[in-house]
Amino acid sequence: MPATPLPPSGDVPKAKTCDASGMADIHRMYKAGFGEGPDLVRGVAPGDAAHAEVVSEQLALLSTSLHAHHEGEDERLWQPLAERAPSCAVHVERMKAQHAELLVHLTALDAALPAWRRSAASTDAEPVLAAIDGVNGALAVHLPDEETNIVPVMETVITQKEVDWFGEHGRKATPKGQTWNSLGLILASQPDGGDAWMRKSLPGPFRLIWRWIGKPRYERHRAALEGR
Repeated sequence: MPATPLPPSGDVPKAKTCDASGMADIHRMYKAGFGEGPDLVRGVAPGDAAHAEVVSEQLALLSTSLHAHHEGEDERLWQPLAERAPSCAVHVERMKAQHAELLVHLTALDAALPAWRRSAASTDAEPVLAAIDGVNGALAVHLPDEETNIVPVMETVITQKEVDWFGEHGRKATPKGQTWNSLGLILASQPDGGDAWMRKSLPGPFRLIWRWIGKPRYERHRAALEGR
């Protein structure tokens, strides 16, 4: 069903209670990461298992992150929104349905990756591509709907402490050894290359560590990902 703007309601206070703009920042990562997925898969020569390993790892990282992102919302966002802003309940139910659809495609991707990772065979790539197409199609509906109809309400009824929990939940879900790749994905997907996001989200010392250590590692990862 098409999204409709949240109707004016006396049960949604106007005072801003938190900054939920980080939702759009993370959404950009999913749009960019899964969006380039088909080209990355097709860029792997049949039989090149080493290259397939790198691309598979990237897709698995994105899948793990999106699973965690949605699990956090399912656990900590939908019920408070529906309780504190009853007029948002119809949008919450739609979000739940969209999450369920995305789970089908993510589960298919998770199931398809191991065989292609091992073989890099064209026949094994097809289920991976089909799953990515499903994820991208569902994201194209879900992400703008959430940004239009959920985020503005979050910023009137959810506390900053509650919002901060989602960021920590996402960081804890990052697989071991994937911190720099995850950060690089976020930064690369931002309109300005991530400068504003870093200033807002990372303390000064960590920004220096990123420039000295993280960024060079991420650039090497990108080169391997693209087969360069």
